[in-house]
Amino acid sequence: MKPGWFAHPVQSVLIAATWLLLQQSLAVPQLITAAVLALGLPRLLHGFIGLPARPRAWGVALRLFFVVLRDILVSNLVVARLVLSPSARPQPAWVPVPLDIRHPGAITLLATIITTTPGTVSCVVDEAARRILVHALDGSPGAEAIAADIKARYEAPLKEIFE
Repeated sequence: MKPGWFAHPVQSVLIAATWLLLQQSLAVPQLITAAVLALGLPRLLHGFIGLPARPRAWGVALRLFFVVLRDILVSNLVVARLVLSPSARPQPAWVPVPLDIRHPGAITLLATIITTTPGTVSCVVDEAARRILVHALDGSPGAEAIAADIKARYEAPLKEIFE
């Protein structure tokens, strides 16, 4: 089944905006190129993109955006202090985080949030075991505490947004 011309509106808007930002121009040829790319690429790649995500709670999504932004800023400072302090003794740890979310887009977004937050690296998304394995630069708070924090700060809002 062929998708419609505007089957992925969010991706289309992002493609057009990215093109215009890269070109640093709002000239008519750039606007036309942006429109062609925005309409054509999602239609051409529909087999790889999958079904479009339909977020349900935009307010929660906006709040999650600011939580992640704050966490990235704070984590940068914590990691810098940890790396630069001669007395710091980080204890790296692998933390299994059981997944309650089922939406593939939400799982991907959770892994992306984890990898963009300094001090943690998402290693494996194990769909069969319904968990994500996270490498923490400093696991001294304990694996259970880190997993609970990830579930409360990121997974719970994602579940509300996508499911």
